[in-house]
Amino acid sequence: MSPDTSSGAETAALIAPPPGPQRRRRGWVWVAAIAVLVAVVAGIWYAWPKPADAPAGPGGPGGGKGGRGDAASRPQPVVAAPARVGSIDVVLDALGTVTPRNIVTVRSRVDGQLMSAPFREGQMVKAGDLIAEIDPRTYQVQVAQAQGQLAKDQALLANARVDLQRYQTLLAQDSIAKQQVDTQEALVRQYQGTIEADQGAVDSAKLQLSFTRITAPIAGRVGLRQVDPGNMVHASDANGLVVITQMQPTTVVFPVPEDNVPQLMKRLASGDSIAVEALDRGQKVQLATGKLVTVDNQIDTTTGTVKLKAEFANESGALFPNQFVNVRMPIDRHDNAVLVPSAAIQRGAPGTFVYVVNDDQTVKVVPVKLGAAQGETTEVQSGLQAGAKVVVDGADKLRDGAKVELVDPNARNVPPPAERSRSGKGKGGDAATGDKGAPTGSRPANSGG
Repeated sequence: MSPDTSSGAETAALIAPPPGPQRRRRGWVWVAAIAVLVAVVAGIWYAWPKPADAPAGPGGPGGGKGGRGDAASRPQPVVAAPARVGSIDVVLDALGTVTPRNIVTVRSRVDGQLMSAPFREGQMVKAGDLIAEIDPRTYQVQVAQAQGQLAKDQALLANARVDLQRYQTLLAQDSIAKQQVDTQEALVRQYQGTIEADQGAVDSAKLQLSFTRITAPIAGRVGLRQVDPGNMVHASDANGLVVITQMQPTTVVFPVPEDNVPQLMKRLASGDSIAVEALDRGQKVQLATGKLVTVDNQIDTTTGTVKLKAEFANESGALFPNQFVNVRMPIDRHDNAVLVPSAAIQRGAPGTFVYVVNDDQTVKVVPVKLGAAQGETTEVQSGLQAGAKVVVDGADKLRDGAKVELVDPNARNVPPPAERSRSGKGKGGDAATGDKGAPTGSRPANSGG
């Protein structure tokens, strides 16, 4: 045999299929894999929940053509509540900002070294409390200089007055000329003017000296200190020493739609006090109660709203400057109104509507016009009569004319019988209620079989 022939034989031997036993083992592996897959699919199909009342068809229990159609035609369980007649407040909700009634940046009115700042950051101060003290020595010297000049000019005035009296006596004796007396009188008046200017200089120096003691102009809460003691301060400093905001009382500014302005102005003109509530961001916690103070004098054309200001005593300090709060303000009250739960209101192609339950246990889509809303209650101004039953739960799968089944809202968490039977409770009773029943698929202990 030639070398080429030997090499071809070896190559054929390498690519040849494995012996018979090995091929048979691979075949059994594929058979086992297919059997496991079929078992998993069968287990999923068996465990999948099926309608308890689905009729047995050619395909087994719940199978056939009628299973899915019967489930769709069953009445939908819903919770309904009757529309009632009652009273509801017309409430305006808005987002407001807490605005201090007064806010002051305390600045120095003279230049000098800051000696002390005897206040604690964040404390409440009263008007007149000492806030800071500037080195007063420079201004004390100025006061002394002004007082010295005043004393000098007062002495000159006293001497001029004495000379004037002498000249008047000599003039009466016809010993001097009248012109000399007139000159002396002018000199006395000149010294009097000089003394008045000196007195002004003294008062100005004392005023500058008083500015070295900086006091709180208003009562309120002190902010963070802007300048530490030891630094030079100037009257031209932009930041100032500290900011004081008045906390009690405080105000809240909030916008309302311009459509409500006539009604608001009518209430204010009648002298009625309109109550205002300030709530937290979640509208669950009431922070403070106050009253409406005033309405702005113009409407913002970009937003179509007008600003209102309400005042709050804020005794607890819950309202903080520049804080965002939810504002609730009742402006009217509707009596004998048709009221429904807010959960019954649906929105879709017909606009706002409700599902009304008819006497034949079907539902009808009824478009409604809504009015005021308060909490979980909404006013229906037209389209619905008092006493009509409206669906408040379970309306997500309803259509006009659908069959429904009214259920007790307190029993909606109880699982249906099919689920209880699949969870291990037999037809004979419920383990949770203490009924004596046997689990599905087991025999009673006293059975003779």
